Amino acid sequence: MTDALKGKTAAITGAASGIGLECARILIEEGAQVVLIDRAEDRLNALCAELGEAAHPLVVDLLDGAQVSGMLPRIEALVGPLDIFHANAGAYVGGPAAEGDPDQWDMVLNLNVNAAFRCVQAVLPAMIERRTGDVIFTSSVAGVVPVVWEPVYTASKFAVQAFLHATRRQVSEYGIRMGAVLPGPVVTALLDDWPTEKMEEALANGSLMQPREVAEAVLFMLTRPRGVVIRDLVILPNSVDL
Repeated sequence: MTDALKGKTAAITGAASGIGLECARILIEEGAQVVLIDRAEDRLNALCAELGEAAHPLVVDLLDGAQVSGMLPRIEALVGPLDIFHANAGAYVGGPAAEGDPDQWDMVLNLNVNAAFRCVQAVLPAMIERRTGDVIFTSSVAGVVPVVWEPVYTASKFAVQAFLHATRRQVSEYGIRMGAVLPGPVVTALLDDWPTEKMEEALANGSLMQPREVAEAVLFMLTRPRGVVIRDLVILPNSVDL
């Protein structure tokens, strides 16, 4: 631990498991006060008790637009002005487009795209006023390389990349940095829909990463000198051929 983020405040969506939880953990280790945002209230409370006084639970249903748009005052009531916002929450769907369930697509697109964008819109004005801040997205390598077995998920992450790149150029003049971490396959609940054979093969050949490895990449992004932005950071298992 280096206390690289001592005195900083952060909020992370989808923080009750996977990448979000590991990012919360590593930011707390480095001295930040972190608001863990999720809809799983019991799990959030248990995790924050485990993580200590620097962890603060906040229950938000990201598919409820009013809750998302109104969450910044609730964040600030817990930790004060917000320095870091990590739009991490997401959902996965794979399979052939011709055989898909459009209702499931709607849920994935609403969470991965609409909710993520609304979250950022909720926190940016205060960062602009303070002329500082960091916004991080958990995107995916599928946001830059179309993945044939997951067209809808790929489309959602391409949308994230487009929003990030355009919005970053709008807010950089205010000292705000925006970037995305783009991991390949990670051992999280998002892969629960993977075919069993594909999951077993990936575990056997080392083509899955652990959430902590992604969290370490996020920490790297956040600890660069303020004049440097890591706009896109692709992180892959070495055995993945992309």
